Amino acid sequence: MNITQQVNLTAGILALLPGLKTTAQNQQSAQHPNIIYIMSDDHAYQAISAYGSEISKFAPTPNIDRIAKAGVTFDQAFVENSLSTPSRACTITGLYSHQNGQEQLNEGIDTTKVFVSELLQQCGYQTGLIGKWHIPCTPKGFDYYHIYNGQGEYYNPQFKGTDTGGRYVQEQGYSADLVASHAKDFLDHRDKSKPFFLMVHFKAPHRNQMPNLKYLGLFDDVTFPLPATFYDDYATRCSAARTQRMSITKDLELIQDLKVVQMKDSLKDPYNQEFSWMCYRVGVERMTPEQRAAWNRYYIPRGEQFINRHLTGNALSEWKYQAYMRDYLACVRSVDDNVGQILDYLKANGLDSNTVIIYTSDQGFYLGEHNWFDKRFMYEQSLRTPLLMAWKGHINPGQHCSAMVQNIDYAPTFLQLAGGKKTGEMSGRSLTEVWNGKMPADWRKSIYYHYYDYPAFHQVRRHDGVRTERYKLIHFYGKGGHRAETRWYQTDPKTTEHRILQMLRKLDYTRDSDPDIDSWELYDLKADPNEVNNIFGQPGTEKITKDLKSLLNKYRKDLKVKEY
Repeated sequence: MNITQQVNLTAGILALLPGLKTTAQNQQSAQHPNIIYIMSDDHAYQAISAYGSEISKFAPTPNIDRIAKAGVTFDQAFVENSLSTPSRACTITGLYSHQNGQEQLNEGIDTTKVFVSELLQQCGYQTGLIGKWHIPCTPKGFDYYHIYNGQGEYYNPQFKGTDTGGRYVQEQGYSADLVASHAKDFLDHRDKSKPFFLMVHFKAPHRNQMPNLKYLGLFDDVTFPLPATFYDDYATRCSAARTQRMSITKDLELIQDLKVVQMKDSLKDPYNQEFSWMCYRVGVERMTPEQRAAWNRYYIPRGEQFINRHLTGNALSEWKYQAYMRDYLACVRSVDDNVGQILDYLKANGLDSNTVIIYTSDQGFYLGEHNWFDKRFMYEQSLRTPLLMAWKGHINPGQHCSAMVQNIDYAPTFLQLAGGKKTGEMSGRSLTEVWNGKMPADWRKSIYYHYYDYPAFHQVRRHDGVRTERYKLIHFYGKGGHRAETRWYQTDPKTTEHRILQMLRKLDYTRDSDPDIDSWELYDLKADPNEVNNIFGQPGTEKITKDLKSLLNKYRKDLKVKEY
């Protein structure tokens, strides 16, 4: 063969390479499973019957339980920062909050960071996102997205996406039903030559817990058991547990949360008069006349019955708890229904055999433990999140996994399933290593947590800490009140964060009386699973305290945490 023939042959081979590469990519991607990641908002593991809590026995979740029965229930799944937007940023980047920039609720995400959706596209996946995004940037790496306007509304929410020309368009219906319907539509019209990665994000059961009309009053005949710590007095804890504003007794709002609209002119503090009423009104006024009539037929009499009882003291606190739980769990029922719709679709269309199904929440949630609603604190019900996974023929059905896992592990898991590799800066590991009960010798024995969102709604102080199998060490730190506003997005008048802080100040919600804090708490989770007895500084705890402080400092150093 002469040189001319060699050159021509080489040129011909090179010309074929793009096609050969595409064919190889398609063959590779065809060997990897579809992935459906279903995430609700503020869904406590206590409210999933697969976890066996007393509450869930009264309000079972049979469809979510189908995932548990077909696969694995993670009994020690945790978040890195128990707040919606930071948690979502950890999931999409595989990075801790301080690494991806999204430490608080509004501004912060570093959009130069690679999103796992972008990497999955490179692996040959068609990517989709439906429902609640709630990260302050346009979704990256998604072939299709159809997302709420901000938090989204329960009734007749607005969506925008790749199919709306970038405009928000209002749709009629209940939010959970709409999200599931769009998920099935994506599956109907997907590119069947590619595997798919689909994120399905429900709004429910996020505050202010507005159930589907068909489930109003669903649990009115149920009296839910009070948590053992409902009347916690925080006697052994530092000031952070007492200065929070997430108490069912003191802070659960009669208008926004409990829908007693008759009280709107009689409440004295400006926050309840203005903000709470506004939050309630925004949700109800977008209803159709028929929806609003059905809503009022239930909530107006419930409010009147409450007012006529003139409750005080413990009786008032317990009425609030029962009303809160009934609305919360009625919202969960709609999530469970629509998870069932998605599972039924997969089975009916022959997709259940090669689809990894994941169900989780963006973090845990308090259902009256320590007298709290909401999340944020590093105590167990907030730190721990539900996590269920199934993949027919690959994950053994009906098992429990005791490995300590975290939401920074989700991105590496997706990539492992897709045949890709995590980026060098991702701190998590693929859950494929542990989901069948095997525990690598080098699997983590502890986790690191860091919460930054203060001053803000609920006034939970900044803190970080470590949790091991048996112990938890928490460090609360920082200046109190508006003295703590040190980040650029808290002080820049152009930011959402700044505007919210100014509103909270005007409405006398945030407290400058909150003290500066530098306090420690230590819990023995074996002896004190309810976390009511802070043993920090007690005789006999010197060694474990020293060891845990060393572990915490190692995390801070290795992760290059600048603030603590």
